Amino acid sequence: MNMEIKVPELAESITEGTIASWLKQPGEQVEKGEAIVELETDKVNIEVPSDEAGILSEVMAAEGDTVRVGETIAIITAGGEAAPAQVETKQPTEQAKAPVAEQPKKEQPAAVAATEKTSLADRPIASPAARKLAREKGIDLSQVATQDPLGRIRVQDVATFEVAPREQAKPTPPPAPAPTTQAASGKSEERIKMSRRRKTIANRLVEVQQTAAMLTTFNEIDMSAVMSLRKRRQEKFVKDNEVKLGFMSFFTKAAVAALKKMPYLNAEIQGDEIVLKKFYDIGIAVSAPDGLVVPVVRDADKKNFGEIEKDIISLAVKARDNKLGLSDLTGGTFTITNGGTFGSLMSTPILNGPQVAILGMHAINLRPVAIDAERMANRPMMYVALSYDHRIVDGKEAVTFLKHIKDLLEDPESLIFEA
Repeated sequence: MNMEIKVPELAESITEGTIASWLKQPGEQVEKGEAIVELETDKVNIEVPSDEAGILSEVMAAEGDTVRVGETIAIITAGGEAAPAQVETKQPTEQAKAPVAEQPKKEQPAAVAATEKTSLADRPIASPAARKLAREKGIDLSQVATQDPLGRIRVQDVATFEVAPREQAKPTPPPAPAPTTQAASGKSEERIKMSRRRKTIANRLVEVQQTAAMLTTFNEIDMSAVMSLRKRRQEKFVKDNEVKLGFMSFFTKAAVAALKKMPYLNAEIQGDEIVLKKFYDIGIAVSAPDGLVVPVVRDADKKNFGEIEKDIISLAVKARDNKLGLSDLTGGTFTITNGGTFGSLMSTPILNGPQVAILGMHAINLRPVAIDAERMANRPMMYVALSYDHRIVDGKEAVTFLKHIKDLLEDPESLIFEA
């Protein structure tokens, strides 16, 4: 019995995806619930599992092909047997044919099944991105060490793995044509096809710039009080919450408090209407292998510092392992991005449409600050930026919003009473 594998429903706004990689090849055994293909969509990568056990008998789309929701992309033959190449057999001679015929016919398939089950059990656990990179680099995943406590091989483990000399000497198929070409000037250049997600990011950034009246206002924050509080409370915080107290939870709580005072920054435009959001789902920009993504911390106003830190860490790990779901990325009302993790001193963050405001954090650097008319001191200072849509947010509101965040973070104990 043949069973069709179809592209599943992806999301309300997503009707197609790209075949990122086939996790199974034609002729291979597939267990029930085992992923056979990885689809790349505009937002996340999705693994498509098989509903039945059997043999992957046919694939109907190649890696890189665009496929639509509901389209058949593979055929599973239920109850079939794996390709004969997996088990070595010898042709019987004429004299040996009779004794062989007397043996039970099901003994060999049983041995094959046992071998296949053992092979599946021994297969290393790895993220889809790690498997894809390993195939491209010709790396055996069973040889890759990982620091993950659950033993899951991540893409960074594969990226830093050095192939042993004996593996490098193995025969390899003919190499693909070099990606470099000659420019008109005679100098070499390389052409790389944009991924679906990168194209989507590019299109949306251009769309925001074309539709929003975007402006940015800046301020600076003396981070002395926050850093002192973290130092004093870190040990107890870790003991109580099993995560470290970072800067993001302070900025998230401060942003929620400021949004409550300036509700038009927690809104979006739909046609000729302004939709004010009465909830606070804060997007946290995270760098992922295929580009920047913005997973969402839900109901940030109802969570304490520990819960926010746990959510951020969990989302960041899922982003790095390419495991974010569509529900992790949709519905945010306001975004925070931290270019300071990469050393950015100051930047102009771009809106994450359809949101109308985004807060940009930057690097903390010691700078001389005037204490009063006669004294100067070196203080850990951070520039912060707020980009906003001037169609519904006035300059006064934007400046007041950013000033309120500055005041809260320079007196962090006040966050207990504000949010």
